[in-house]
Amino acid sequence: MYDHPAVRPAMDIWWASLAGAFSARGIAAPSSLDYRAAYADVWLEPSLVLSQTCGYPFVTRLRGRVQLVATPVYRAPGCEGARYRSVLVVRDDDPAQALAGLRGRRAAFNATDSQSGHNALRRAVAPLAGQGRFFSCVFATGSHLASAIAVTSGTADLCAIDCVTWAMLRRHEAELVRGLRILGHTPSAPGLPLVAGSATPLDDVRKAIAAVVADPELAATREALLLEGVEYLDAADYDEILLMEQQARSLGYPDLA
Repeated sequence: MYDHPAVRPAMDIWWASLAGAFSARGIAAPSSLDYRAAYADVWLEPSLVLSQTCGYPFVTRLRGRVQLVATPVYRAPGCEGARYRSVLVVRDDDPAQALAGLRGRRAAFNATDSQSGHNALRRAVAPLAGQGRFFSCVFATGSHLASAIAVTSGTADLCAIDCVTWAMLRRHEAELVRGLRILGHTPSAPGLPLVAGSATPLDDVRKAIAAVVADPELAATREALLLEGVEYLDAADYDEILLMEQQARSLGYPDLA
């Protein structure tokens, strides 16, 4: 999911190492990553060796249909172990000093099935909304990068970007983020899980990942990916993502608006 063009070379090295570790354990894996944009159907293929999804589609569509392998631990401000949060981003010269100051303004989000860009933002805004509305306009951009561009360009006044993506943008899109600032943060949630198809041998996949995570020769690759390790969460740990949605609904704010 964190496949900024600048880190794709590192991602390809990471995958090549994983593929070798899978092969050593008798798991047939593709030699290169599939970077297709439409991946929802791929997640449900029983033979899926490994992929990463967002927590929101995991709890709303995938749980019980895929295997939860592990949750990566990232080295980025806002991450705590396998948990992460979103940064609320505005232009540097915006007068708002708190989220309440964005009432009646414009918000951009990456996609409605995003925990970090949509669900977490909805939950943060819910206590402030009146009669189910807070913004004058909300619109989807298709990606966190596009949301940041929308705020920078003045098309939007606010977006929520997960803290790992934000760290990568600060590293690789310095000119873009120079005119942006963090207004606040959303509550944290379990991070983006690694999943496998129902027919994939889970224990062997986990052992392969553990071996690659511990490989000292891949330290530079892990650093490029901001990756520290993995943790093994229960599927039920992701229920709090659904709770955020339910809390927003109970506050009369079922939709980001």
